[in-house]
Amino acid sequence: MKNLARLALVLTCLLTTAAFAQWQWLDKDGRPVFSDRAPPPNIPEKSIVQRPGKMAVVPRSDAAAADQTTAPAQALASAPRVSGIDKALAEKKKNAEAAEAAKRKADEDRVAAAKADNCQRARSAKAGLDSGVRLARVNAKGEREVMDDAARMVETKRIQSIIDTDCK
Repeated sequence: MKNLARLALVLTCLLTTAAFAQWQWLDKDGRPVFSDRAPPPNIPEKSIVQRPGKMAVVPRSDAAAADQTTAPAQALASAPRVSGIDKALAEKKKNAEAAEAAKRKADEDRVAAAKADNCQRARSAKAGLDSGVRLARVNAKGEREVMDDAARMVETKRIQSIIDTDCK
């Protein structure tokens, strides 16, 4: 019974060591860092001391390290460059931006045409008011009423404000 308990204890200890899958690296100040996550991308490969599931990495001499660093650099130089941009997505984005710009332009043209029409109508109404001819309006009851001087002055100011805003 004692042997079985000891065996169970040893097996439990061995199984828990697999759970301690840790990374070990040296930070920029040379201090060791232990983590269950991979080191950040700014940590150079030579500073990684241990990876999960692998034995500790023994630091190499500078000559061996130089040989190892030049080989990957040469391989990377000859490898095709990947831009990381999806051409179809970029084309869709470009088309959407062009459609949005065309819509904005059409809206601006429509607003400009409406302002030009308002300007032309306001100038002709002001010319009629300034001519001194008797003018009549139809009121809410459908009756015709002649504009007096006060009503002429109010209407002239209203039309002048329309001219000021739309005739630029």
